Amino acid sequence: MNKQQANNKRIAKNTLLLYFRMLFLMVISLYTSRVVLLALGVDNFGIYNVVGGLVAMFSMLSGSLSAAISRFITYELGTGNKEKLEKIFSSAVTIQFFLGAVIVLLAETVGVWFLNVKMVIPVDRMVAANWVLQFSILTFVVNLISVPYNAAIIAHERMSAFAYISIVEATGKLAIAYLIQITPFDVLIFYSILQAAIAFLLRLIYGIYCKRYFEECTFHWMWDLSLLKNMFGFAGWNFIGASSALLRDQGGNIVINLFCGPTVNAARGIASQINGAVMGFVSNFMTAVNPQITKSYASGNRAYMMTLIYQGARLSFFMLLFLSLPIICNTPYILQLWLKEVPEHTVLFAQLTLIFALSESISNPLITAMLATGRIRNYQLVVGGLQMMNLPISYVLLRMGWIPETVLIVAIVISQCCLASRLYMLRGLIGLKARHYLHNVYLNVLSVSVCAVILPMIASYYLREGFISFILICLLCVFSVSVSVYYIGCTTQERIFIKNKVSQIQNKIFNK
Repeated sequence: MNKQQANNKRIAKNTLLLYFRMLFLMVISLYTSRVVLLALGVDNFGIYNVVGGLVAMFSMLSGSLSAAISRFITYELGTGNKEKLEKIFSSAVTIQFFLGAVIVLLAETVGVWFLNVKMVIPVDRMVAANWVLQFSILTFVVNLISVPYNAAIIAHERMSAFAYISIVEATGKLAIAYLIQITPFDVLIFYSILQAAIAFLLRLIYGIYCKRYFEECTFHWMWDLSLLKNMFGFAGWNFIGASSALLRDQGGNIVINLFCGPTVNAARGIASQINGAVMGFVSNFMTAVNPQITKSYASGNRAYMMTLIYQGARLSFFMLLFLSLPIICNTPYILQLWLKEVPEHTVLFAQLTLIFALSESISNPLITAMLATGRIRNYQLVVGGLQMMNLPISYVLLRMGWIPETVLIVAIVISQCCLASRLYMLRGLIGLKARHYLHNVYLNVLSVSVCAVILPMIASYYLREGFISFILICLLCVFSVSVSVYYIGCTTQERIFIKNKVSQIQNKIFNK
């Protein structure tokens, strides 16, 4: 077995491990989300969603550095420089400590002022909202300090660690769902405390695991000015992209709160949970692929990197289409089945959120390839600048009286503009051929989508809402997507590979 085949096998194994983890967590999340919504109520759920999002606004500072840490660790693993790898890890932890202090200062001043002066929160829930903010800050800082440890796990491609530790995470979610139903305390404050406690426990476990299995994950006080300059330089430009994405998501949430109130925030929060469950499967695949893209660039294997970019983009989209199309076609029924109380606007929010995720999925490998180069200034200025337009455009349109879902419609349109910009910018960065990408990825997934959606949409239009029609439409979606992907989305070599794998499985079954 050659090195490329071994890498492909590792990607497949890691993806499978992460899929089992995600499936397990998704089942738990669907149950606990329903319990949490009923226990908190629509208004409290909306308050937690928007106040937690306020803290996430400050995470734009850490998001750029997190990407820098992951990129530098993975890159050095590709080059095999262990001494520099140790310096990078210790420098990363040092940076996160200082960054945590800065973010706490900002959150406790600007964040507290904005919550109490600008946000639309019922007066009798303002004290609880402030407690939510404090515990959200604590949770954020705990997660921030552990970023280098998680980056090390991903860079080493030890995805089994995530799979095993997910058992603790799922147990914690179940415990929270039970405890908030019986607590004599304010349920919103108690929920925030429990979320912080679970975050602290998970970060502790990840830290112990890394120290035990990875030599470089032992912190020493490190102040290498040259290395810190490179990491901050990379993070500084990546800050534009990280902040623009968070302004799009959490900024949109705050704009919705200003014009529509916490009830609509609850609707978007539910839609985001559905999207998170579905996107988890795709992100698991990209988590397994991303280190190989970066390592291929570091080792100079550009041909394999391009193969991973094209295949990663198409497969990400196809996996997301498999999962999202049945939900899009059955959104009202699924929400009624899942929740006893469905907030207004939730159906369209959920559908648009999944469409936005489909739009973004084919860009993920491009972003990884861009980060691998380390030369990101012009890229971030162009693409990050476009993404930052989400917030002002959404604000203006909502102020003019447009529906709350406008925030997501704007995001989808700008997402397509960003894709075009990425293709243009990456021509010079990695030699990506935009025409080749458009033909082999964009038009490919667009053709699959158009063909796959026809039969399910016709069926959902004529069939009455109910359990039998839900099952029939889901089966029709799976069949339609499968046929479209196989005959339109796959190359000849991929179809041969699928046939061989199916034949192998059949032989094993019948031989038994």
